[in-house]
Amino acid sequence: MQKITILIPVYNEKKSLLEILDAVEKVDFGLEKEIILIDDFSTDGTRDLYQNIRHKVILHECNQGKGAALRTGLQQATGDIIIIQDADTEYNPEDYKALVEKIKDNSADVVYGSRLLDRRNRKNFLPLSYIGNITLSFLTKLLFRVNITDMETCYKAFRADFIKNVKIESDRFDFEPEITAKVLKEGARFTELPISYNARTVAEGKKITWKDGVRAIFTLIKFRFTDV
Repeated sequence: MQKITILIPVYNEKKSLLEILDAVEKVDFGLEKEIILIDDFSTDGTRDLYQNIRHKVILHECNQGKGAALRTGLQQATGDIIIIQDADTEYNPEDYKALVEKIKDNSADVVYGSRLLDRRNRKNFLPLSYIGNITLSFLTKLLFRVNITDMETCYKAFRADFIKNVKIESDRFDFEPEITAKVLKEGARFTELPISYNARTVAEGKKITWKDGVRAIFTLIKFRFTDV
């Protein structure tokens, strides 16, 4: 039987971690399941929760960023399929199933869950975030000549033997454009499927900012014109 690894990077998510973890545990993929949490030096009490969690937990001893957390998780992942789950409740883990099915039936190497393919999600975006996502996805389309609507989505599913051969350099949110650039340059069979989305506000813990959007533009350009 194939195995799936769910990587959950965590940073100061005390309020939402147990809720999203419960939702992930309930998803039935018809596969053996491995859940790995990578705590990127949380200081809000999140670490107190781990004593009651039965999954593998990796603790960073200083804050390094989402990209660094995922790099750590990828090194420990043992599944045939690898997917990414943030530690908040903006996304619905039930949406994983369709993404994973594309890899299970060998019709794709990489599948992104697109929030923008479902028009009902538009009202759930923060205005600046919506504009930023449209812009970055359009730039990705121009640079890599690929049909893509949501480059910055959290929900990314990979064939493990494909993603593990990709060297990840970015430590923070620029992981998203880097990994997208590199899998596309490597010739991945890529597709997107619609997913649901319910954005949280900065007050509720949203961490990505406009500065990360600017950095993403430079990251896309950098990895388009440099060797993988």
